[in-house]
Amino acid sequence: MPWFLWLLAAAALGAAEFFTLTLFFGLLAGAALVAAVVAGLGVGLLGQLLALGAATVAGVVLVRPVALRQLAEQPLVRDGSDALVGKRAEVVQEVTATRGLVKLSGEEWSARAYDESLVIPVGALVDVMEIEGATAIVYPRELLP
Repeated sequence: MPWFLWLLAAAALGAAEFFTLTLFFGLLAGAALVAAVVAGLGVGLLGQLLALGAATVAGVVLVRPVALRQLAEQPLVRDGSDALVGKRAEVVQEVTATRGLVKLSGEEWSARAYDESLVIPVGALVDVMEIEGATAIVYPRELLP
């Protein structure tokens, strides 16, 4: 089979993968490219079919499970206010169980103490434990006097 027919098959399979997103037709397209290279080297039809089969099996058995597993995982990147959890902040106005103000990532945020019995003084460094709306729930980094 001429090499350019394998290239046409690879293009058709690539288009099928584009529309189905199954991660199967793309692997077949890659295998057709391998068969096109083998055909371009002058190997006969049996060799081309063996190369196609070997590349297909390798892709389906080795590549597809890894790709599907990577697609199923949630991204590790946190964005928005979730990205502020775990950050360090500085108390600008005394923080109690009901009110306070901290400087967090260059901005001033309203804050409350995570431990309702604490009163965190101005200048203390705190960790952001969670974000509730526009309020940072904080806990002191060091023991308070």
